[in-house]
Amino acid sequence: MLDIRMKNQHLRQLEEYRYYLFKEPKLKNLFLELTLRCNEHCLHCGSWCGDVKSEELTVEDYRKLLTEVKEDMTTYGKMLCITGGEPLLRNEFFDIMGIAHDLGFHWGMTSNATLIDDEVARDLKKVGMGTISVSIDGLEDYHDAFRRTPGGYKKAMSGIESLLRVGTFKAVQVTTVVTHQNINQLEELFKIFSEMDIDSWRVINMEPMGRAKDHPDLILTPDDYRYLFEFIRQKRIAGEPVCYGCSHYLGLEYEREVRDWYYLCTAGLYTASICANGDIIACLDIERRPEFVQGNVLRDRFSDVWRNKFQIFRKDLSEENEKCSKCDQKNFCHGDSYHSWDFDKHEPMLCFKDILF
Repeated sequence: MLDIRMKNQHLRQLEEYRYYLFKEPKLKNLFLELTLRCNEHCLHCGSWCGDVKSEELTVEDYRKLLTEVKEDMTTYGKMLCITGGEPLLRNEFFDIMGIAHDLGFHWGMTSNATLIDDEVARDLKKVGMGTISVSIDGLEDYHDAFRRTPGGYKKAMSGIESLLRVGTFKAVQVTTVVTHQNINQLEELFKIFSEMDIDSWRVINMEPMGRAKDHPDLILTPDDYRYLFEFIRQKRIAGEPVCYGCSHYLGLEYEREVRDWYYLCTAGLYTASICANGDIIACLDIERRPEFVQGNVLRDRFSDVWRNKFQIFRKDLSEENEKCSKCDQKNFCHGDSYHSWDFDKHEPMLCFKDILF
């Protein structure tokens, strides 16, 4: 375990830097939601993806957007994060990502990998994909049931093997959403992934958003959370490439123990997203409410929106809740993540105080 005094010092420095970012945000991650269509129907999906029809930006819309971002903000230090739905269901996927690659953007993708074979993996390489995170949410039977996709596990694992076989990607990661029903599969999953040449395994908890709200039986219990974070910490101590996601302040005991750096909700500070219909928002995981839409790329220049809007995300959520405002960890937590904040009740839907600290 790292020294508590050092963690305190780092978190106080991060607190000061966060207030600096309120005034001088630095775009690092630009998410592009290419489509809401998906060939899976996951029980936890925060965006309600599946057999849905929605407006989608054209190839030329993306060319104009990315050209403007390059002209106004440069490509330096920026990552395009490609997501959906399942991004590969977008018919013009390779046209769009070819444009991004030609403009000099680095990009990575989140995918269920069921549509990836050796040919697709080679095509992804040609258009410059650097990283990919593939969802494997349990052993075969559980994965297929959780994602409501018969045969999904075998297809996803085959897709991962194609990515590894083609090779030369900067990172091939597996992401697992942990629920109350699959947490007992972590050790067996670890053994499976250890035998594969993946670069990292990201283990995250099911979040109280989207379809997950309809399945409270899948949400982790306090004992589950304690087991989860101790599992990740012990694997990292042993030198294994296992990590938690960016969500949530975990208290001094687990901060810097289960991921490479400290908690910081980067919505509107480092992170912005373009929805499939062109709406400009902060993080795609945040509840889709009208007040969170900062503009639309069909009528607004993205750089103007980034500089002059997003104020709703550049503040402390803890100030909106009496209990949070009196918490002795509020300067490190700031009310926790925007995606798990209840904006009607003005309180966090998930807080690790009294669970981990």
